[in-house]
Amino acid sequence: MRIFVTGATGFIGSTLVPELINAGHQVLGLTRSDAGAKSLLAAGAEVHRGNLEDPDSLRAGAAKADGVIHLAFDHDFSNFVAICEKDRRAIEALGDALVGSNRPLVITSGTGMGNAAPGKPATEDHFDPNHPNPRKSSELAAASVAERGVNVSVVRLPQVHDTFKQGLITYAVAVAREKGISAYVGDGLNRWPAAHVLDTARLYRLALEKAEAGARYNAVAEEGVTVRDIAEVIGRGLKVPVASLSQEDAAGHFGWLAPFVGWDMPASSAQTQERLGWHPTGPGLIADLEQMKYS
Repeated sequence: MRIFVTGATGFIGSTLVPELINAGHQVLGLTRSDAGAKSLLAAGAEVHRGNLEDPDSLRAGAAKADGVIHLAFDHDFSNFVAICEKDRRAIEALGDALVGSNRPLVITSGTGMGNAAPGKPATEDHFDPNHPNPRKSSELAAASVAERGVNVSVVRLPQVHDTFKQGLITYAVAVAREKGISAYVGDGLNRWPAAHVLDTARLYRLALEKAEAGARYNAVAEEGVTVRDIAEVIGRGLKVPVASLSQEDAAGHFGWLAPFVGWDMPASSAQTQERLGWHPTGPGLIADLEQMKYS
């Protein structure tokens, strides 16, 4: 298949591109820059110029492909509502080019969208359209294009990691370095799910090849790593104290990251593993954080 990949030069995308090519697919990668084009060509992919702000470029890329994987996401989390709305518009634009074709569109969401009850792991079969998390916009957009006849499925991401990047934890490391304290909120026993980037890329490929309309998949290898454990390994890596903060103090310390740090977000991938035969094998989150270079 010829696959149009948005976010093809990003953290997950740069791992997904060779995953797809090694499986026999051709890749058409979206990029806005000369540097991105150069890296795509070096990886053996074709280049498609465009960006999330240009819906026509998204429609044109999707029109040239047998399937689409939408990974691109603006990571300005200080404007989370706005970037989630931007993602909604991008999904709708991609859907425009795929209506009635049965060509698969795999979009991206977050595992938190599957939380049905406090303390219970998020599951693939749950989605609350009234969820307070703005990331629901992505899955609402998926439902909207599905109603128009698009074969769309969803991959929900946890904290995706290797020894260089770890999702939101990358920002927590930066805060700890700046403030000289690696902090967590309360007892720090709230949990974040995680998966290695290689396992995550493989899941996207399997989801695309399965092309099961309406499916949701949780890219979860570890159901929940406590934020306190994460803070402690960051503290050791940076050689700074580890401390508990109250909810009130967390906002001043973490800024926009504060709400995330306090959330309990365990997630299961039992259904995903059964349906796709996906079995993660990569290193765990704490192992990667221990191997990371902090200086």
